Amino acid sequence: MFSGIIEITGLVKDKVKHGSGIAFQVETADKNFLKGIKPGSSIAINGACMTVEKIQKNNFEFTTIKESLSKTNLGLLEKGNYVNLEKPLQLNSFIDGHLVQGHIDTTGKIEKIKDVKQSREYFISFSKKFKNFIIYTGSITINGTSLTIAEIAKEGKKNITVKVAMIPYTLEHTIFKYNKEKDVVNIEFDMVGKYISKNLNKK
Repeated sequence: MFSGIIEITGLVKDKVKHGSGIAFQVETADKNFLKGIKPGSSIAINGACMTVEKIQKNNFEFTTIKESLSKTNLGLLEKGNYVNLEKPLQLNSFIDGHLVQGHIDTTGKIEKIKDVKQSREYFISFSKKFKNFIIYTGSITINGTSLTIAEIAKEGKKNITVKVAMIPYTLEHTIFKYNKEKDVVNIEFDMVGKYISKNLNKK
């Protein structure tokens, strides 16, 4: 379980295809980030919960299988790309974002980026079939970052577009500062909203 508050970014140092999966090596800027992490521990990579397989100094390795590759943007990563990183929550810590499982629901596309006073707005589109999981000012996790839906900007026949805003702190501490229009992002919808929607559909 995670909170969607990105602790640090990591650099993809290696990417090797293993059958239908891909093995990655990621370097963290701060060696202290991996303190307490051991093989078998979970880390959210761009919001996707992955199992750490090997640790060496400030580097760690994980393998992404076919199922995860089909639902996330991890397969699009190349050596030299940066990723958002978050360690699992501890039960005695503050939850500053919202409860995040690390189970990606779908990917979306950055349609537009707009600089405004003291923030930057991102317009992100995804399949309209997920429309019941979003509400105005509700929570959404994008590339592992807990964000608030500032506006449901557009609803087309196939896709829906939401607007989220980044304050300077979020931009500085996440990979959003590197993102460009047309980039693919991981999306996890609010867990509470998904349970409510499922039960309402049953009725």
